[in-house]
Amino acid sequence: MQKRIVFFLILSVFTVLIDVHFAQGKETSPGNIEDPNDHIGKLRRQMIEMQKKHDADIRALKEKIDKIVGGPERTQSDAQIESLRELAKAEASKEKATEKKKEEKIFKSGSLGLQALNPEISVTGDFLYSSRKDRTSEPSNDFNFRNLGIHVESWLDPYTHFKSALEFHEDETELGEAYVTLYNIRDDLNLTLGKFRQQFGVVNRWHKHGLDQVDFPLALRKIFGEGGLNQSGLSLDWLMPPAGNTTQQLTFQLTDGSNDRLFGQNRRNRPSFLAHYKNYRDISKDTYLEWGLTGLMGWNNRWELIGGTEQNDSMITTAFGADISILWEPTDRMRYRNVVWRSEVYMLNKRLLAPDNSGTDNINAWGVYSYLQSKLSRTIEAGVRGDYYVPDTKSYAAISDSLSLSPLAVTSDSPHIWQVGPYVTWWQSPFVKFRIEYDYGNGKRIESPEHVVWLQCIFAAGPHKHERY
Repeated sequence: MQKRIVFFLILSVFTVLIDVHFAQGKETSPGNIEDPNDHIGKLRRQMIEMQKKHDADIRALKEKIDKIVGGPERTQSDAQIESLRELAKAEASKEKATEKKKEEKIFKSGSLGLQALNPEISVTGDFLYSSRKDRTSEPSNDFNFRNLGIHVESWLDPYTHFKSALEFHEDETELGEAYVTLYNIRDDLNLTLGKFRQQFGVVNRWHKHGLDQVDFPLALRKIFGEGGLNQSGLSLDWLMPPAGNTTQQLTFQLTDGSNDRLFGQNRRNRPSFLAHYKNYRDISKDTYLEWGLTGLMGWNNRWELIGGTEQNDSMITTAFGADISILWEPTDRMRYRNVVWRSEVYMLNKRLLAPDNSGTDNINAWGVYSYLQSKLSRTIEAGVRGDYYVPDTKSYAAISDSLSLSPLAVTSDSPHIWQVGPYVTWWQSPFVKFRIEYDYGNGKRIESPEHVVWLQCIFAAGPHKHERY
């Protein structure tokens, strides 16, 4: 650029010199004598025109230079620079905000967080109406608020869970369950301490408000009592290594022998031992199979004999059980359709000193139940259960009221009881359900035929709804 400017300057000077030279030549030639003032005026005009031309050329060069230097590339470069500046400003503002947050202090009252330590409390109600008729007595109708349950749960720490159930009846109050469970004593071992419903089969572990029918199976009530097997002690649950495609669990329980039906003569309060094995496997994506075996062992030592005398002699009592459950539930319609079949068998052997002073003897009783249930819609379930129970026959079974062995043993020959009961359950909501059930029972030399219609309402208030246990 500078070279071009110098070139134009030299060219301008050279042009001026040529003009001056020709002007001088004209002045010296004869007959062309010119006035000096006119000549000077011409030179001035030429200089002015040259200056204008020079200025125009300079302006044209500047415009070209500006176009070359300040074109699209410069515009793009300026845009990039401006974008980088904006990013830098944004990062600087973030750093300032972060520094400000770090400096902020939030003060909270510790007492406001204490409510998180409060246990979860739920209330369940079990209300019944029954209409009963048999051949030996007048028909009877009865309203019965069978149970008002107060259920309390809480995590005591990350490894220990507490659970209890207080049961209020119309004529008494009792402690249903109260226990703590310590999880992960080992990776596959849990420990439970307290009072709990024992794992004899499946349904004995459930609360009555969580049953699929109005009451426990007939055989369970005859052998263990109306409330089932519920004692205090400890329980170890071991999740065994899987066997192929099956999951295995072994439960071992050591409890006080306080069940009146089995251990009513346990005056030394010797503990009882229970072991339950459970095997679970998926048959298909919609069906699973679960079966189990249970064994129970305890002792009795104080026996009442005729004449009001008592005798000490330690005798063993054993009970065995087997259970099987099959559930079909399509994964894409599990809220609307399923079918469950569940069955259990109970066997009891109780050694004793016969109250008629005839010596050592055995009482053998057994029973079974089976039910089939199906979900017809999201809110309606229907099913039918069959029960069968066989007590032992002993001539001394009813020597006196205080020495009666019923219902484990009776005086009649070849006794048995059977019962069949269809039922329908309507879930109004997850917190309220209604059930209607009809039970027909008959037997041989024990009870007369009986017809019972049940209407049941179960409700729950709180977070736990209708938990089985």
